[in-house]
Amino acid sequence: MRAVVVALVVTGVAVVALRMPGRLLRRLVRALAWVTGVVVLYVAVTFVQVWWASGRVDEPRSSAIIVLGAAQWNGKPSPVLKARLDQAAKLYQHGVAPTVIVTGSKKDGDRVGEGFAGYDYLRSEGIPEQALKIESTGTDTYEELSAAGHILDQAGLNRQVVLVSSPYHAHRAKAIAEEVGLDAHFSGSAEDEAALKPLLRETAAVSAGRLISYRRLSNLQ
Repeated sequence: MRAVVVALVVTGVAVVALRMPGRLLRRLVRALAWVTGVVVLYVAVTFVQVWWASGRVDEPRSSAIIVLGAAQWNGKPSPVLKARLDQAAKLYQHGVAPTVIVTGSKKDGDRVGEGFAGYDYLRSEGIPEQALKIESTGTDTYEELSAAGHILDQAGLNRQVVLVSSPYHAHRAKAIAEEVGLDAHFSGSAEDEAALKPLLRETAAVSAGRLISYRRLSNLQ
């Protein structure tokens, strides 16, 4: 059905264009070329920013380390989540922050959520229970960071944090953190490389989030 609608729209535009006077048609073509160029440049610049951020590390002393969620399998962290948790454990042990917030909700059919899987894993790695807090409702980065902000407020902690996620996630995670009122820095998981496919996916998300806000983008998803 969508293909039919698209075909009808394209056909209609073509018919209208053919009936335009030559001068008006040339103006339309130039305008479309200009808009296309602006869009391509905007996306290209965004890609460079996402790529550049993926290689930067910023780990000042903060109130908390926030681990962004990733898949878990029946309570066992996936390799991606394990890499993030290991990085958070290292930061905690180096004294970057006295609190670690693990985030992520439970997907349909899961026995436990990402946050609880992260909590259990970090306890098994020797992180004291009193140093751990769980965010268990977020289904995406925006919801996780927004809820983590409330956890900080309830604990009487300031909002300077270090985010831990995959390197390619750095630019968008920090932008979302700023939108929800966090003073965020970023530390990428060492085992998770910034490959081209996730960088492209992040570029698309950042490009859209800047235009409509990350809150609206989260609602759309």
